[in-house]
Amino acid sequence: MRLTYTSEVEAFRAEFSAWLDANLPDPASTTVRPRSSGDIPAWAREYQRRMFDDGWLVPGYPPEFGGRNASLYEQAVYWEELGRRRVTQSFNPQGLGIVSASIITFGTEEQKHRWAVPIMRAERTAALGMSEPGAGSDLAGLSTRAVLDGDRFIVNGQKVWTSGAHHADVLLAFVRTDPDVPKHKGISALIIETDTPGLERRPFQDITARQPDFNEVFFDDVEVPAENLVGELNDGWRVCTGSLAHEREMLWILWSQGLDQMLDAMLSQLNDGAGAGAADDPVVLDGLGSSIMDSWSLRLLGQRQLARSQRGLHVADQSLLKLLGSEAQQKLALLMLESLGPAALDRTVPEGAQSPYESDRSALSWADRYWFTFAGTISGGTSEIHRNIIAERVLGQPRG
Repeated sequence: MRLTYTSEVEAFRAEFSAWLDANLPDPASTTVRPRSSGDIPAWAREYQRRMFDDGWLVPGYPPEFGGRNASLYEQAVYWEELGRRRVTQSFNPQGLGIVSASIITFGTEEQKHRWAVPIMRAERTAALGMSEPGAGSDLAGLSTRAVLDGDRFIVNGQKVWTSGAHHADVLLAFVRTDPDVPKHKGISALIIETDTPGLERRPFQDITARQPDFNEVFFDDVEVPAENLVGELNDGWRVCTGSLAHEREMLWILWSQGLDQMLDAMLSQLNDGAGAGAADDPVVLDGLGSSIMDSWSLRLLGQRQLARSQRGLHVADQSLLKLLGSEAQQKLALLMLESLGPAALDRTVPEGAQSPYESDRSALSWADRYWFTFAGTISGGTSEIHRNIIAERVLGQPRG
């Protein structure tokens, strides 16, 4: 079987590719790199605004929201081109891919233009307040409370793992507004300005010791206007699941391309003599063959999911793709770690970088790459949660 796109879709790809050729920032201007997912340097803000204004930021949206009403297949080749060139839409991925997308889907017209458009045009940055100390994988167990008092909500509680919150202007926070109903039914979504009195952000580092991105966020009698409610009161679980769906829609393309890039890097190093004979080790060769099959499986499953979505069939394929993609990258990074031995632990920072994560990821040590893969198996739903979804919604197994 040969998978190809129509001539119209390929024309769309060519148009976008030409736009990238004409508009990508000069590398000399991009030396100042963001240190967190809520921190966008001036050159990146200008580039993101240009994408929005020219209809290339979120091509599936209408022009007033940074798109051009692109079809599903046109969106797929758009993501293929971004991945092939290793270009990002935004250095505030939660703000663009989840927060603004949720407001566009569930918000009022006023909210779309007050909040979503400035986030998409990189005039404001946003973070996602989901996880809590007692509600990570079981997100519906969140306990941060919001009590409606006249024309405002009073919010108390805590969030954690809130990427980029210390640089964000706003949070999309999921809060419990009715504690007396089943936990999925008493949640609401609020837009909260981060400079609101009573809101405190505490950034902390992860195991890689890079510049902090994660945050604890504390709410102490934080007053939020009732007009900042996204969607209906107590209907936040629908907003939440829609938020995660936005995050996963086309990720299989990036998982596949990321895996291919890791394979290329590993083969290049092994062919250059790294790993003291690992290139001829049958165990290593078997692992490489398995990773190549993972890459093709991911690509073919993604195409099947795309075809089903085009026909309006919404199944749990996204969980299959997320599970396979994140764990395939982790497996390959571990193989290289074991193949290189002690050399994989060399964490020499490239010249001019503040930490390994300040430079292109291809310059990272394999130890850093391996550690980084754990973010992929946790964020957007842990592997364990996705296995449960697959068991119930794909295999038809009863809830355990």
